[in-house]
Amino acid sequence: MSSVQLSGAGVAAVAFTNKSLTSPPASLRVCSSRRLGRSLVVKAATVVAPKYTSLKPLGDRVLVKLGASEEKTAGGILLPSTAQTKPQGGEVVAVGAGRTIGDKKIEVGIQTGAEVVYSKYAGTEVEFNDSKHLILKEDDIIGILETDDAKDMKPLNDRVLIKVAEAEETTPGGLILTETAKEKPSIGTVVAVGPGPLDDEGKRQPLSVPAGSTVLYSKYAGSEFKGADGTGYIVLRASDVMAVLS
Repeated sequence: MSSVQLSGAGVAAVAFTNKSLTSPPASLRVCSSRRLGRSLVVKAATVVAPKYTSLKPLGDRVLVKLGASEEKTAGGILLPSTAQTKPQGGEVVAVGAGRTIGDKKIEVGIQTGAEVVYSKYAGTEVEFNDSKHLILKEDDIIGILETDDAKDMKPLNDRVLIKVAEAEETTPGGLILTETAKEKPSIGTVVAVGPGPLDDEGKRQPLSVPAGSTVLYSKYAGSEFKGADGTGYIVLRASDVMAVLS
């Protein structure tokens, strides 16, 4: 499971390209990587020569401009370039023409200028016009941030936004649990749902999990977030929701 923490001044950490916001926190990460052998991971961006002034994504791909990496820790310690983390969100600056399903043309549903959050290991990193960008498929975008708080995230496609239940503070026998001993919850309340996946005819299929449902979900799925008030949220695919509790 990929995990990011959006804290500080709300979840301004994700919508970091907004002029009123600063750079994202060190916990926002994304990389395009190749694994060599068993332990060596090489991270590299494709550099586009200055002679090229336009980069147009094809098909259902989108181009996202990334924010600057954190150069200091929360305590003010300077980070070496090898330790600096990368953001997992950014601003959509270009979109492809869409894709064809059957005989129907499906346009990309994300508009330029939107602040988005995407899957941790999705896409290909590109350096273009002296800025870092990411080219990725529309389906790799988790959701759209319309405010600076994770609770207001708009999930896309077949994804759902869940408010995570708080971990148990004590054992059934009454023993107080330490933070490290607390069992990670996999139960929560659905806050928002995406419009659903596309079928073979290019039509949206509504999700069967309605907002307000208390659900049990797969423990190792999705991407985790912290809201402005410290509340935990997770965005995952509807197929990772295993049961509805009542």
